[in-house]
Amino acid sequence: MGHREDLLEGAKRCLLAKGFVRTTARDIVKESGTNLASIGYHYGSKDALLARAYVSLVEGVGDAFEGDGSLEETPPGSLERFERVWSNIVATMREPGSVWRLSMEVLALGDRLPEVRDHLAVAQREAGRGLIPLLMGGREEDVSDERADTLGMFYVTLMTGLIAQWTFDPDSAPDGKQLAAGLRQVIEGAATGDAP
Repeated sequence: MGHREDLLEGAKRCLLAKGFVRTTARDIVKESGTNLASIGYHYGSKDALLARAYVSLVEGVGDAFEGDGSLEETPPGSLERFERVWSNIVATMREPGSVWRLSMEVLALGDRLPEVRDHLAVAQREAGRGLIPLLMGGREEDVSDERADTLGMFYVTLMTGLIAQWTFDPDSAPDGKQLAAGLRQVIEGAATGDAP
């Protein structure tokens, strides 16, 4: 690996061990076996590197959203698929040392981490764009900006709420089955015009 990749891998390890605020540039250099100047050269700043490292960690976890391969057995856009995908997502939150706790740190300290926040705000739209085909079928590259900004952001908002619940109160946080049951009630209420 080159310095760029070494820095990214070192930053990921630091994030998981220390979080955003407690990770210093010297920590990353020590963990990656590189030098301080290489952070600026390859990423511009420590915060930009940490944001990229976080996105890379999330992308790695994102592969687990598809589960064991049985997702293809469920029709795209169905409540069954919704339940299965969200069950897979929740499973990543149950894992010890879950990467999702870092999201809560950014939410709580966003004003103190403006460069990280700005990088992650851009990544949110792309996260929503990636969730759409997983739940609705199709290809990510075919998702329009309008759909990413509506349906994609709906999914990202749901995910952010789940992350908060699993971080603060995992004993009462919902699973995929409960989320699907809630969505079913919303759909039924909207169809009949009655409150559930």
